[in-house]
Amino acid sequence: MSNQLVKQRKWLYPVLYTAFFIISMLPLYTEKPYAPQETQDVIIKLLMVVTTPYKAYAPIFHVLTLLMVALIAWQPAKMGRVWAGYMGVNYLIIALVQTMGTTAQYGFVLHTGGMVMYGVLGLVWLIVAFRNELQTSFRSIAWQHLLLLPLALLAFWSPYVASDNGVQPDFNPLLLLVSDYGLTFCFTTPIFLFLLILFYPQVNMLAYRITAFNGLLYGVFNLAHWLKPELRWMGFLHLPLLIISVYALILPRVHKRQ
Repeated sequence: MSNQLVKQRKWLYPVLYTAFFIISMLPLYTEKPYAPQETQDVIIKLLMVVTTPYKAYAPIFHVLTLLMVALIAWQPAKMGRVWAGYMGVNYLIIALVQTMGTTAQYGFVLHTGGMVMYGVLGLVWLIVAFRNELQTSFRSIAWQHLLLLPLALLAFWSPYVASDNGVQPDFNPLLLLVSDYGLTFCFTTPIFLFLLILFYPQVNMLAYRITAFNGLLYGVFNLAHWLKPELRWMGFLHLPLLIISVYALILPRVHKRQ
């Protein structure tokens, strides 16, 4: 859907945002029953184990991203379709990797809402790639956007280690190549949004805004980590997702006034 057509349908974003919120509320599937008030605990337990089988593939996402950023700087006119396609494929991978796993307390768990949402985002960005509706360029970047760079780098690094005692900081430089970036929505989306902000306004507005909205949604959900002392570092590491998503959603209004 073209940006011009989206502008004419002012009802579209509220409807889509409501739909994604409803999707996020879809019940989890668990092998062992759980009480509704335990939903957040089920998700946390799932996220603590879900990426472990795929850690060996983490460097692929880090290296590919760095390579494509370099290619965007070198040949920006040729990279829009490639980058949109990469985002689409990565979200589809996350839909498979991050949404199901076996936990000690609840057995097999399927995060239904996450699987649907990540899958939809993946398909949307693949459509953007097919239609060639993203233009990449690092020229004429507003200096304000670069203030988000430390947050994007923090998400890319995601310096933590999980144990039975919770989540603790781990500033091992090796995590710049083997962290959860590329395997989880919450540590991948800040980088995607940061780059889209740098490319703005030469983006597909629909794909851009629903990505930012879902980032905001999950950024807010993960504020729950702050309620448990053993998980507060994980809550801190979700601030890039929350802050960059808010910035991305505000940017169109700011740009319109300029």
